[in-house]
Amino acid sequence: MKAFGIKYVETAGTYGVPPEKFRAMLDERGLKAVSGHFPYEKCRDDVESIAAEAKILGVEYVGCAWIPHKDPFDEKTCREAAVVFNRAGQALAKHGLKFFYHTHGYEFLPYGNGTLFDLLMAETKPEYVRFQMDVFWVVQPGQDPVKLFEKYGKRFELMHLKDMKRGTPSDFTGHSDVTNDVPLGAGVIDLKSVLKAAKKAGVKWYFLEDESPTVITQVPTSLKFLQETKF
Repeated sequence: MKAFGIKYVETAGTYGVPPEKFRAMLDERGLKAVSGHFPYEKCRDDVESIAAEAKILGVEYVGCAWIPHKDPFDEKTCREAAVVFNRAGQALAKHGLKFFYHTHGYEFLPYGNGTLFDLLMAETKPEYVRFQMDVFWVVQPGQDPVKLFEKYGKRFELMHLKDMKRGTPSDFTGHSDVTNDVPLGAGVIDLKSVLKAAKKAGVKWYFLEDESPTVITQVPTSLKFLQETKF
């Protein structure tokens, strides 16, 4: 990553490596972990262990990227998750940590006059629960990232940047073939408009995410797009 000029990263587990050693590995490479993803079950049942690991890793933000559920995602599960997130966010705040939820597509199922994501927003407390927009997982189920930024503004403090291959199926499963991740600017997402809206909304951290099998060759293209894009 350092070869790409990347200095700040987000973690998603430590791949079986003890947190202390993982932190040392980051330090050795000149990388600073700003945020980290943790399992829903730990957010629900063992938030103190998350706080301890987060402090070792040195992150500011602690997040959850998946709410376990039976398809389709439903109101009951959404409301239960809101309770978990509010409680986790309050507990983590006592440690000086900021909690967030990462969008993953299934939350955009229709509900009332909006979506279940709107319900999750309404049921979570802004002082304890922030959000990370994964632009792929907003567009894939048919939503407009710009409109979401306009509607919820500063509740989005973090963002996952990725582009989506033309012809990618739209659904509410939260699953997509990794080959549907393409370099920024090479897919169907109007990232220039999204980035302008994100800046206006006050997004603080942008993380380039690419899970494709050709990530090594795609990342330089994505970084070039960002360098050339004014927002």
